[in-house]
Amino acid sequence: MQGMHPIRILVEKALYIKELTPDIENGINSELTRLGYIDDVDFEALELLMAEMDAGRIKLVPRT
Repeated sequence: MQGMHPIRILVEKALYIKELTPDIENGINSELTRLGYIDDVDFEALELLMAEMDAGRIKLVPRT
């Protein structure tokens, strides 16, 4: 995935559709593995995603 903040982009997609799909989750994991670190912008995006999930506003879609 190209871009300066690929994890943030994936989180934005999850927030927009109000679901953390397996594809988005895999994309986040792949980027974390590829980069080997997480910058402040992506970290804040992940914190927001987790807060939204904890509040029940984002649904985790199970793998089929």
